Amino acid sequence: MYQVEVEQNVPATMRDGVILAANVHRPIRGGKAIDGPLPVLLQRTPYDKSSEDRKEEANFFAANGYVTVVQDCRGRFESEGGFSKYVDDARDGYDTVEWLAQQPWCNGKIGTFGLSYGAHTQASLACLNPPHLAAMWLDCGGFSNAFQSGCRNGGAFELRQVTWAFREAMQSSEAKSNPVTKTALENQDIHEWLQRMPWKKGHSPLRWTPDYENYLMEIWSQENFGEYWQQSGLCAEAYYSDFSAVPQMHMGAWYDSYTLTTTDNFAALSKSKSGPVNLLMGPWTHGARSTSYSGDVDFGPHSTVDNNLAPSFNHLRLRFFDRWMKDVPDDKDLDPPVKIFVMGGGSGKRNAQGRLDHGGQWRDEREWPLNRAQETRLFLQSEGRLSQQPPQGDIEPTRYLFDPNHPVPTIGGNISSGRPVMEPGGYDQRESAEFYGSRAPYMPLATRADILVFQTNPLNEAVEATGPISVQLWISSSALDTDFTAKLLDIYPPSPDYPEGYALNLTDGILRAKFHSSWSEPELLEPGKIYPITVRLYPTSNLFAKGHRIRLDISSSNFPRFDVNGNTGENPALSSVKITAQNSVYHDAQHPSHLILPVVPV
Repeated sequence: MYQVEVEQNVPATMRDGVILAANVHRPIRGGKAIDGPLPVLLQRTPYDKSSEDRKEEANFFAANGYVTVVQDCRGRFESEGGFSKYVDDARDGYDTVEWLAQQPWCNGKIGTFGLSYGAHTQASLACLNPPHLAAMWLDCGGFSNAFQSGCRNGGAFELRQVTWAFREAMQSSEAKSNPVTKTALENQDIHEWLQRMPWKKGHSPLRWTPDYENYLMEIWSQENFGEYWQQSGLCAEAYYSDFSAVPQMHMGAWYDSYTLTTTDNFAALSKSKSGPVNLLMGPWTHGARSTSYSGDVDFGPHSTVDNNLAPSFNHLRLRFFDRWMKDVPDDKDLDPPVKIFVMGGGSGKRNAQGRLDHGGQWRDEREWPLNRAQETRLFLQSEGRLSQQPPQGDIEPTRYLFDPNHPVPTIGGNISSGRPVMEPGGYDQRESAEFYGSRAPYMPLATRADILVFQTNPLNEAVEATGPISVQLWISSSALDTDFTAKLLDIYPPSPDYPEGYALNLTDGILRAKFHSSWSEPELLEPGKIYPITVRLYPTSNLFAKGHRIRLDISSSNFPRFDVNGNTGENPALSSVKITAQNSVYHDAQHPSHLILPVVPV
């Protein structure tokens, strides 16, 4: 182990002359820098390179023989330029890697690491394939396609971008340098502002911080998949042919907002790059790899990285970088490329912390999606049934009235940066005071008239679903446009701890109906006409225990996780007009709506 010295605000000049600031953590011995050039680890972040958690992890890697560099992204903290979320990170990342390679203390090998935005910056620069990039650890991020997951989803806008912008505005240079601005931001009630959407430029809670207001207004208004969404910082899949082939770890979580982007990146890159390319998926929420629970559901002490996969998360990454940047022999070098946590199989009791003991276990795999998973269709039936038998004959569709003024509240799920209005993770799908939009007397979501519930009989044997999830529906609407949501749940039977059972959300998705045939050229619905649509849910891995039910909920809103469709065909970011829609889901012989599960033999 080495001692560490830190040189602060080291300047790096980008191709356009803008200077970015970095802290350089260097290993020393006896008060002097150790002899010879060393491998370098880089993290690029918009969240303050000098924060305590970033100093701690940088010092760890430096103490283990790496020069570790943490750089403020353009326009953030000590770096020059204007901050434009995501769009400058490819060029700036490339320039920074190649600048590092020219430093006398660098041996020409640069690895990258970071969580969330720190993963986005890695994928961005990898799209440009800098020559001196040597290895990457992308933790919960790295957009495969931000239009499909992370910023928008199925055409709907993820409102966590709103809460992110509001939170970061309060930490911005404008707020820190001007007490009046900071006070004005602190006095805004984001809960009330969510009731006043769409926001008007210059009349929003971000009006005191123009960079954040401009970013939010622009990305919110970009409703169609066009040039904006195909930039390297937002759409790695458009650059897969050029994407770096260095060893890389794609790490994610089943209740993270980047679950889909993580698995999509791995699935594509593991087939086309020499790598090696690895995948690690745990049962956590965003970045919570040292926590055994997500929301109100616990997976057991063995579910964390710490003391299970490695002594700590830092040690797990150190092993990876030592193998690929220092050629340190590794007795586990032949580990399978995929490690996943299969949720489920716990006692189903309430643990000492008051959470559902859902349990689960780690498992090694060779690929993703799993080759042995069997694509299994569960068909929507009349009277809310879900079964493997296709529907027969003519059956009336199931209809409901969707009122955009009374949306279905978000209760957990794949969320990050959602606080203080959204909580991520697994929860019993029942309204309560802790969930925004809930109303007394706080009934189960299944009792709402605008949620269609389809479920199996109690299972005669356990069923494992691991992999991509989708729902194929035949729908119609009285409106020119509307949304359709789908949610997969694991339904516990009644028990002494949960007398009404427990409806555990696993994953969900949404489709804005005008995108039924094209993401770039939306087509309004013809009222009353039947359309086939596909709702892509985030992937998951769950063991449905014997006696449980598999449930699918269909509705038209999930707020505030997604913006609410006003049913007019207009972009909800630009129009405040809202009308009700009568929506229909068909499940007859000619229109066999169904859930597609990747079932793994137990």
